[in-house]
Amino acid sequence: MAETHFKYVIVGGGVAAGYAAREFAKQGLKSGELAIISKEAVAPYERPALSKAYLFPEGFARLPGFHVCVGSGGERLPPQWYTEKGIEVILSTEIVKADLASKTLTSAAGATFKYDILIIATGSSVVRLTDFGVQGADAKNIFYLREIEDADKLVEVFKTKKNGKCVIVGGGYIGLELGAVMQMNNLDVTMVYPEPWCMPRLFTAELAAFYEGYYAKKKGIQILKGTVAVGFDTDANGEVKTVKLKDGRVLDADIVVVGVGGRPLTKLFKGQVEEEKGGIKTDAFFKTSVPDVYAVGDVATFPMKIYNDMRRVEHVDHARKSAEQAVKAIKASEEGKSIDEYDYLPYFYSRAFNLSWQFYGDNVGDTVFFGDNDLESTNPKFGSYWIKDGKIVGAFLEAGTPEENKAIANIARLQPPVENLEELAKEGLAFALKV
Repeated sequence: MAETHFKYVIVGGGVAAGYAAREFAKQGLKSGELAIISKEAVAPYERPALSKAYLFPEGFARLPGFHVCVGSGGERLPPQWYTEKGIEVILSTEIVKADLASKTLTSAAGATFKYDILIIATGSSVVRLTDFGVQGADAKNIFYLREIEDADKLVEVFKTKKNGKCVIVGGGYIGLELGAVMQMNNLDVTMVYPEPWCMPRLFTAELAAFYEGYYAKKKGIQILKGTVAVGFDTDANGEVKTVKLKDGRVLDADIVVVGVGGRPLTKLFKGQVEEEKGGIKTDAFFKTSVPDVYAVGDVATFPMKIYNDMRRVEHVDHARKSAEQAVKAIKASEEGKSIDEYDYLPYFYSRAFNLSWQFYGDNVGDTVFFGDNDLESTNPKFGSYWIKDGKIVGAFLEAGTPEENKAIANIARLQPPVENLEELAKEGLAFALKV
C-alpha cells in the first residue's frame, strides 16, 4: 500500500486531536502539512456529550452539533472545516504499529504514514469485565461507553427494552451520569459498586451521601454498595438476563452498563519512550523522551507545576489544554521562540439530572464541609474545602453560579492560608467570594 508523508501527524481522533488541529490552524499551517489518524468513523467531537445529552430521551444531542470545539465555548469544527484548512482527517484507520526511530506508523490495513513531528493523542480505552474473565461478561446487551458507536448501541437498545431493568456496574463519573440518563429513559435502575460510597476518588462521605440520597429518594434508583458483579446469566438469544453479585444476590437485568474506569492507550509506544505513573513521561511542553514526539491528554504524565509533582490526568479539560500547549510549543520551537510552561489547575465537573458540580485543585488533607445539603431544600447548595499544611488546596461546589465557580477555582489556585476550620465552615462559600 502507498506510503504517505506529513509534516505533522496526530495519532488519535478524540477531543485532544480537534483542539490541536484548531491551534495549528491558528498558528499558521500550510495545506497538506497536518494529518489526524483516527480509528473512529467521525471527525473529533466532545466526548462528554456521550454520557449526557446524547442519551437524553428528548432534546438529545447529535452530530454535527457537538463536534469540537463547542465544549469550551469555541466555534464548532465540522468535517468541512478540516478540508478548508487543508488538514487530512484519516478516519476508520487503526494504527497497529509505531516505529518512533524511523518515524513511521502502520495501519491495520497495511498503509504506512511517515511524519516529521508526532503528537500522541490516543486517549484511554475502557476497562472491560472480560479482561478479568468475569463469567458471562461477553453476553449481548452488556455495554460500555467510550465512543459514539457505543452510544448508538445504547440508543437502539432503549427502543427494544422500554421500561426494562438496567444495572449499572460502577459508581464513578460514568456510573453516576449513566444512572441519571437511564432513569430519564424510564428504565428501572440499580447501581452496584464495591466502594463504601460513590465517586470515592473525589467525594468525601458527606458529599457522596447527598448524591446517593438524591438518586435513591428523589429518582428511585436502587444503590447497592460494597459488592461487585461476578457473573452474568443469559437467555436463549445470548442476551443478559441476570447479574450475579459477590454477596450472593442476583439482579434481573435487560441492560447492563459497565463503567469501571479506563486505561491509557500507550501500548503502541512501549519500550520506545520513557514512561511514568502509567503514562508517557513528558516535560511542561508535552515533549516526550524521543525527539519530535509529543504526548497529550490521558496518555501524558506531565509536571504539575502547582504541586511540584508528576501527574497523569484523565479529563476533557486537560485534553483540550495540553493539546493546545503542545502545538504552541512545536510552533515556538520552529520559530526559535519560547513559551510559558504548562501551569495546570486540576478541574473536574459533572452534570446529572438538575445537579451540577465543579471541583478545582487537589483533594488531599483535611476537609471542611459547608452549605445546605438537605434533600428537601428547594435549592440545595453546598461544597467542601480541602486543607493541607494550613492552606486551602481544593474546592468543590454543587449548584454554583458562574461567578461562584470562578471563586472556588481562584481559591484552589491561590491556596490561601486558613487558621480556624470551624470559622471556615461557618463562612463557607463567602470565604471564596471575598478572596
